[in-house]
Amino acid sequence: MTTIKPGILLWSQAADWNEMLDGARRVDQLGYAHLWTWDHLYAIFGDPYQPIFEGWSLLNAWARETNDTRLGLLVGANTFRNPGLVAKNATTLDHASGGRAILGIGGAWMEPEHRAHGIDFGSGFGQRLDWLDESVGAMRRVLDAESVTSEPGGRYGFDDLRHAPAPVQPHLPIMIGGSGEKKTLRTVARYADMWNAMGSIEKMTHKIDVLRAHCDAVGRDIADIEFTLGVKLTIRDDPAEADRVWRAAMEHNRTPMADVADDDTFWNGTPEQLADRLRPYVDLGFRTVISEQPAPYDVETFERFVGEVVPLVS
Repeated sequence: MTTIKPGILLWSQAADWNEMLDGARRVDQLGYAHLWTWDHLYAIFGDPYQPIFEGWSLLNAWARETNDTRLGLLVGANTFRNPGLVAKNATTLDHASGGRAILGIGGAWMEPEHRAHGIDFGSGFGQRLDWLDESVGAMRRVLDAESVTSEPGGRYGFDDLRHAPAPVQPHLPIMIGGSGEKKTLRTVARYADMWNAMGSIEKMTHKIDVLRAHCDAVGRDIADIEFTLGVKLTIRDDPAEADRVWRAAMEHNRTPMADVADDDTFWNGTPEQLADRLRPYVDLGFRTVISEQPAPYDVETFERFVGEVVPLVS
């Protein structure tokens, strides 16, 4: 029997504070392995100026409202904060949650929120991914109770950086999001405990081959990395009703259908249809499946993903 670990990401846009707390409680009560949110300062679907909450603050609030589910950002924007601060944030969350924190991190991509807040966006993806590699290497060492002093010429200027207390977990996991073949997957191979990706089965098959080559190059067993798949599910007995619910959610999030029509990570259908779509990914090694859920949070999908789809795939 294949064990599937399900997770939910609650979109942090277009929801009020109490709605997000209620959603987190429901995810935890249903027995999900993971609970995530974004790390964005502007909304990323539809109108960027609609309400959205800051990620680390939300995770710490969720830590007090939940008991069992793991907590993390999917994924943190490396550009937003000094890596030493991020390691401290993750450790604080680990203590607040009793050892349930995951440090999610990525290179960052949304230029308008950087420009508006005066945050350095770098010269392009390549530079930001170089920053990410340096950042994750430092955070891994700090979380493991080592001291970090930066090498000359890098992005950061750490000078005997060390932290106390240590995380509750002996090895607080780091998740890296992204599938860039030259840099991101190389950083995944070097440092990640978890990798998050999304896309077609053909794309994921190719990305795993690239990741395996990077793992071989650094002497790491790819089996040590937990593969996590990102999807966006809406589940009903009637596929047409699932599509109607999804369209209503996009309208609530001020998102024109033209903006999401080509997004192949929105999966609407029956439990059987969605299980059939998931099985090839599970066969590839994606045993953790995280569904991003827009507000207003669809409790029926929450219940049927963990209660029906997961057992069908398992």
